[in-house]
Amino acid sequence: MSIVQALETTTLRISEIFFSLQGETSRVGLPTVFVRLTGCPLRCGYCDTAYAFSGGETISIAAVMNQVAGYSTRYVTVTGGEPLAQKNCLILLTALCDTGYSVSLETSGALDLAHVDKRVSKIMDIKTPGSGEAGRNNWDNLAHLTPQDEIKFVLCDEADYQWAGELIQSKRLTQTCSILFSPVYGKVNPTQLADWILHDRLPVRMQLQLHKLVWGEQPGH
Repeated sequence: MSIVQALETTTLRISEIFFSLQGETSRVGLPTVFVRLTGCPLRCGYCDTAYAFSGGETISIAAVMNQVAGYSTRYVTVTGGEPLAQKNCLILLTALCDTGYSVSLETSGALDLAHVDKRVSKIMDIKTPGSGEAGRNNWDNLAHLTPQDEIKFVLCDEADYQWAGELIQSKRLTQTCSILFSPVYGKVNPTQLADWILHDRLPVRMQLQLHKLVWGEQPGH
């Protein structure tokens, strides 16, 4: 079977494909195509994409690629849900890289990253106690991160902040890749988080969700 045939017959369950500004990570502000896969084994208390837990449409990877190409942009983010919950996500990631896109993957960190294409920039969450899913962190994944990847902490309160800071030190995470601190939207005051980071001189990048500042909590942005 040729590569073209494989992409035409291999399917994914897709929640949505849309074009927007990247709202987070070091790519913030870049026009990006988002491919959101359906399904997630986690249930974080602050999740803002619960609509992607189910539903969606089953389509071929070739059809996904055609939709992505229609937006004429270099940047593609594969997200969820938890995209790696579908094994064919790995095929999609490689196909996007082979086509020349700059690809990022947003993942919970609970599922194995060992087989993700090395060209993909992995944005891996480390789940905090406040998320309710800290027990799902797969610490083996740290060995699969490189300087092109990023670790993200979504912080629910000051206890999460302190926990994340101690973890950064104990696991020497800054020697692995960039670290992102993000306050839970509407729950943690961004000014307070900024003050904590500056007081403790943490070597992290604070980020706000640009898309929510621009469009609010609308799905598809």
